[in-house]
Parts: sequence; structure tokens; C-alpha cells
Amino acid sequence: MQPDIAETLVEDFERGLLSRRQLVSRLMGLGAALAAMPGAAEARQGDAATFQATGLDHVALNVRSVPRSRDWYIKHLGLKVIRESGEENCFLGSGDDFFLTLFRGETPGLNHYCYAIKGYSADRAEETLKAAGLKPRREGNRIYFPDADGITVQVAGS
Repeated sequence: MQPDIAETLVEDFERGLLSRRQLVSRLMGLGAALAAMPGAAEARQGDAATFQATGLDHVALNVRSVPRSRDWYIKHLGLKVIRESGEENCFLGSGDDFFLTLFRGETPGLNHYCYAIKGYSADRAEETLKAAGLKPRREGNRIYFPDADGITVQVAGS
């Protein structure tokens, strides 16, 4: 069985083999590849997918210093501040649909990543995840759930 690509990327990041920039760009590439191959997940699984992701919506990282990381992403990737809350969080974007969120945290790493889902409804998503035997966590209109290795995944409208 092949290893999960996203899992391998996160593990490489956590071991210091990838920078945040490399992690984000590779996860974006993975999301783009998945979005470009509609039906590929169903073909591998043999069953209908719980959701059909239409693309990667955003990645959220825990960072030690939000202002320092914000400035790094502005300088090196040309991202622009969408909104921020002082030292606690910052949302960055490039004008496209994808954005990056930075949260202040003691341990740098992946907080979560979010896939865009066509026809998203938080109520339906929560029910669907429960029916699939997953453990959704709801925060307002946001639904989070752990993947097979406990990495937090979020689903949102496309």
C-alpha cells in the first residue's frame, strides 16, 4: 500500500526536512492535483466519497510569532494581509481563492487544512461525517474532523 502523500509531507515538515513554504506549496499542489482528477478518489475506493473536494481552500499554521511569520510570507511569497488580530492570528492571500492563516502557538506546525466542497452546508457536513463514522467538531459554520492519522481537516463551501 502506498503511503499517504499528505501524511508524508506533514511528517517531513515536523522532522524539519521541509520548510513551511515547501509544505504549503506541496499541499497546494496536492490539492490542485486532486481537484484536477474528478472521480479518481471514487475509482480507488470503489465507493462514493463522503465529499467531493473541489480544491484546497486554505492552510492554517501554528507559528511562534504571527507578526514575524506574516512579514516572512509577505516578503518571500508576496502575500497580502486579508485581516489580522494583532499577535493572535493573521489571514494572508494572493487575490486567488486560496489563503493562508497563521495562528500563534507554542509549537510551530500544521494547525489544519481545509478543502472546498461544492454545495457545502455545515449541518449536512456534520451529519455526513457522523454517518461515515468520523468525529466532526463544529465551530459555528466550520466543521473539523481528524484524518486517519489525527491531522485536522476542515471542509468549507467552494
